[in-house]
Amino acid sequence: MAKQCTICKKTGLMARKLNKLRGKYNPSPKKRKYPNLQWVKVPIDVEKKAFRKFAGKRILACTK
Repeated sequence: MAKQCTICKKTGLMARKLNKLRGKYNPSPKKRKYPNLQWVKVPIDVEKKAFRKFAGKRILACTK
Protein backbone atom coordinates (compact mmCIF):
# COMPACT_ATOMS: atom_id res chain seq x y z
CA MET A 1 0.00 0.00 0.00
CA ALA A 2 1.31 3.43 -0.93
CA LYS A 3 2.16 5.95 1.78
CA GLN A 4 -0.46 8.37 0.51
CA CYS A 5 -3.52 10.08 1.98
CA THR A 6 -6.71 8.65 0.48
CA ILE A 7 -8.57 11.97 0.65
CA CYS A 8 -6.09 14.69 -0.37
CA LYS A 9 -3.46 12.45 -2.10
CA LYS A 10 -0.62 13.90 -0.02
CA THR A 11 2.61 11.88 -0.40
CA GLY A 12 6.17 12.06 0.90
CA LEU A 13 8.66 14.68 -0.25
CA MET A 14 12.41 15.07 -0.26
CA ALA A 15 13.79 17.55 2.28
CA ARG A 16 17.26 18.61 3.35
CA LYS A 17 18.54 17.84 6.82
CA LEU A 18 20.03 20.95 8.43
CA ASN A 19 23.63 20.70 9.66
CA LYS A 20 23.96 23.00 12.68
CA LEU A 21 27.76 23.14 12.83
CA ARG A 22 29.55 24.60 9.78
CA GLY A 23 26.41 24.03 7.74
CA LYS A 24 27.43 26.52 5.06
CA TYR A 25 30.38 24.43 3.96
CA ASN A 26 29.15 20.86 4.32
CA PRO A 27 26.69 19.43 1.84
CA SER A 28 23.51 18.51 3.67
CA PRO A 29 22.03 15.03 3.24
CA LYS A 30 18.58 14.48 1.77
CA LYS A 31 15.84 12.84 3.82
CA ARG A 32 12.38 11.72 2.74
CA LYS A 33 9.57 13.18 4.88
CA TYR A 34 6.23 11.37 4.98
CA PRO A 35 2.82 12.77 5.97
CA ASN A 36 1.35 11.78 9.33
CA LEU A 37 -1.07 9.07 8.14
CA GLN A 38 -3.54 7.43 10.51
CA TRP A 39 -6.11 4.68 9.98
CA VAL A 40 -9.60 6.19 10.23
CA LYS A 41 -12.94 4.40 10.14
CA VAL A 42 -15.45 6.50 8.19
CA PRO A 43 -19.00 6.16 9.59
CA ILE A 44 -21.71 4.69 7.36
CA ASP A 45 -24.09 7.65 7.74
CA VAL A 46 -21.58 10.34 6.69
CA GLU A 47 -23.01 13.73 5.64
CA LYS A 48 -20.13 15.13 3.55
CA LYS A 49 -20.33 14.35 -0.16
CA ALA A 50 -16.56 13.85 -0.52
CA PHE A 51 -16.54 11.04 2.07
CA ARG A 52 -19.58 9.09 0.82
CA LYS A 53 -17.52 6.75 -1.35
CA PHE A 54 -15.50 5.76 1.75
CA ALA A 55 -18.57 5.19 3.98
CA GLY A 56 -18.13 2.22 6.32
CA LYS A 57 -14.47 1.62 5.34
CA ARG A 58 -11.09 2.07 6.98
CA ILE A 59 -8.86 4.52 5.11
CA LEU A 60 -5.42 6.06 5.54
CA ALA A 61 -5.90 9.80 6.08
CA CYS A 62 -3.46 12.55 7.00
CA THR A 63 -4.05 14.41 10.25
CA LYS A 64 -4.50 17.74 8.51
